[in-house]
Amino acid sequence: MKKQLLLLLTVLSFQSAIAQDRYVIFFNDKANSPYTVNNPSAYLSNKAIQRRTAQNIAITPQDFPVNPSYISGVAGTGATILNTSRWFNSVTVEVTGQTVLNTILSLPYVNSSVNVGRKGAPGVNGPKFDLEKIRYKGTEELPAARSSSFNYGTSFNQVNMLKGDLMHDNGYTGAGKIIAVLDAGFLNADAMPVFDSLFSSGRILATWDFVDGNSSVFEDDWHGTMVLSCMGAFSPGNIIGTAPGASYLLLRSENAPAEAIIEEYNWASAAEYADSAGADIINSSLGYTRFDDPSQDHTYNDMDGNTTPITIAADIAASKGMVVCNSAGNEGNGSWFHISAPSDADSILCVGAVDAFSVYASFSGKGPASDGRVKPDVASQGAQTIVADPFSGTNTFPANGTSFSSPLMAGMVATLWQCHPNASNMQIISAIKQSSSQFTNPDSLLGYGIPDFPLACLILGGIDPGVSLNGDNLVIENNPFSSALNLAFYSDYRQTINVRLVDMLGKIVYQQDHIVSGLTINKIEIPASFSKGIYVVEVASENKTFAKKVVKN
Repeated sequence: MKKQLLLLLTVLSFQSAIAQDRYVIFFNDKANSPYTVNNPSAYLSNKAIQRRTAQNIAITPQDFPVNPSYISGVAGTGATILNTSRWFNSVTVEVTGQTVLNTILSLPYVNSSVNVGRKGAPGVNGPKFDLEKIRYKGTEELPAARSSSFNYGTSFNQVNMLKGDLMHDNGYTGAGKIIAVLDAGFLNADAMPVFDSLFSSGRILATWDFVDGNSSVFEDDWHGTMVLSCMGAFSPGNIIGTAPGASYLLLRSENAPAEAIIEEYNWASAAEYADSAGADIINSSLGYTRFDDPSQDHTYNDMDGNTTPITIAADIAASKGMVVCNSAGNEGNGSWFHISAPSDADSILCVGAVDAFSVYASFSGKGPASDGRVKPDVASQGAQTIVADPFSGTNTFPANGTSFSSPLMAGMVATLWQCHPNASNMQIISAIKQSSSQFTNPDSLLGYGIPDFPLACLILGGIDPGVSLNGDNLVIENNPFSSALNLAFYSDYRQTINVRLVDMLGKIVYQQDHIVSGLTINKIEIPASFSKGIYVVEVASENKTFAKKVVKN
């Protein structure tokens, strides 16, 4: 018995001796860097440079990769390099023993270190996504899909709630936009028919695993697969995402079985990858509050937009011209109660959840941010959200979680940006908020509310955000008039309308067909080549006929 005990103690002692701890090592500077602001193509893609140029964002040393000589110096101590971060000017390393760490800290260009967890430490808080319960409930009571360009199947409601079907009908499917998906893995996504259009057209642009350090992301967690389906799925009659025409980067930053603050630094590295690859949008259905090691825990006071590493990284990502969409978290009914990091960042969209009837979902993380700012920012369907089944490849089912409300929003951001490609990321975010159902009276549950993306299109086009548009709308801009009569016509769709002017005797003095565009204000001018008097303007669209009295002076 004593021999067995001695053997056990020896094993434990040996295991402790070889334990591999993980640290973030911060450097003093980027001095003597081989990179310059004058040659950004050495470290940024053309699309990343174009994004900065279009939004007048300067390239600075913050954009430089970590000095390669610093990385080599740290690696030369025997440490294993896991990830680098240009924004934090750091490397994440794995070391065995205090001696290696001390050697790293003695290097003249090293500033400090922070312990971010032990390799292989078992999770103690349960699975990362255990609050995202699947609820099989019929959706027969939901609105039926109207005639549209696409057959959405049971995914219609979640797309229609944001008026995404109207965006799609007008050709805005996210084409030309790149969405980086930061998640826990994309199990079987490469073999699922719902994603065939993405793979066959080469719109999965890249993959990388920041947890294991390789390019394979299709054998890890299933969570990212369901998230991706909310945006990128295209299976008519089954499920269609909010951005079926966009391109995607699939990036694993989360190790689902455990919860350690290293994942926040993984996230930063993944966001930097997205930036340098030219992503326009980041979707992050992730959130961090408490960890397996309680010494790493955040507090609600930390949700101030400036404190946690991942929140700092999210705001930096926004400063590079990207729109970051992040789920509000699922602790609305839990002991945490609030939103989670990085949703507290001030320059991103924190997305809360509603049910299929646009009612607040009780699990959705509540605001405000700890400094009093409105959070969440907006909301979309996160209860009974239709997602693709990662295991069948073809089936769908309703799932619950802000993990799904966020990608629905991110996909819609892509369609809006396609509609207004010259807008900045902050203009996009502002228009989304202004279009939302609670813009004038935000709260701590849904923030500014559920966005109306066609209205956001119009706001970016210069109309008053207080306008209420529902289908066809006709406005007489100058009545009475003395020269030309000016009309403004809004349509949900591209269509041909017939415009005519009739006098009081029923004589048609003007008649002309006009092709009008959807999701914009169409200006129509009627020449004043007729006598003074009272007339009736008649406009016949595909859905409705308008008749309004006008006077020529």
